[in-house]
Amino acid sequence: MPDRPVTSGPLSPWRLDSVAPLSPNAWLRLDVVTRMFPPGVTDVLEVGCGQGGLGARLAQRYRYLGIEPDPASFAVAEQRLAHAGSGHVRNVRLEHLEAGRFDLVCAFEVLEHLEDDVAAVTAWAGRLRPGGWLLLSVPAHQRRFAAADELVGHIRRYDPQPLRALLGGAGLVDIELRQYGVPLGYTLEAGRNVLARRRLRALRTSPVAERTAASGRLFQPSGALRGALNRWATAPFRLLQRPFPAAGPGLVARARLPLT
Repeated sequence: MPDRPVTSGPLSPWRLDSVAPLSPNAWLRLDVVTRMFPPGVTDVLEVGCGQGGLGARLAQRYRYLGIEPDPASFAVAEQRLAHAGSGHVRNVRLEHLEAGRFDLVCAFEVLEHLEDDVAAVTAWAGRLRPGGWLLLSVPAHQRRFAAADELVGHIRRYDPQPLRALLGGAGLVDIELRQYGVPLGYTLEAGRNVLARRRLRALRTSPVAERTAASGRLFQPSGALRGALNRWATAPFRLLQRPFPAAGPGLVARARLPLT
């Protein structure tokens, strides 16, 4: 693990944009995730933390551990959390992580890649303390499955009711769902589909597992300028999406493990 620089406290938003820039779609998602973040959280586990864009931000406020199986994405996430001065990331899968339970387990844009989503949600819930929360995001509506989904190794998208049933079947309660991304998310998704159709001509024969591993690196920004531009360019759209929690191409879910 690289040495962590000495910091005098949490990084400013502008510094975070330089250390761990977010894509436009991630900004739209973060706006909803922030407003759905459960109270009373101390320990956070992020499953499939990708390149650590969100992890670097969560680590500023919580005791954070991210796990990422893709070595290339892990290397970027490790460096970003080192520069952020807090949090840790491991290059392991959940089943290889030592025993431990958390106040919050989160998984953003992960579930749609997994063949057995029932087993995945059950395993994530098994890492919660009694009363702990699961917070996740997935692409919304199976009818919208298109080239970009195929390119990054998605197996499915989720409609709200099946996702609610999946979480309830794992014994979770107090389930809350919100969609996000209207109107900008639809435009971003259309652009990704155009680019994906071109790339798929060369990649269609590659295994889904390889495309899944690379998905956390695709369309990801780098550099302070891109980070700042994405923050400011999405600011009005983050506000515009708020009155429409039942519309948009993305879906965020929150659910709680009962105390008993």
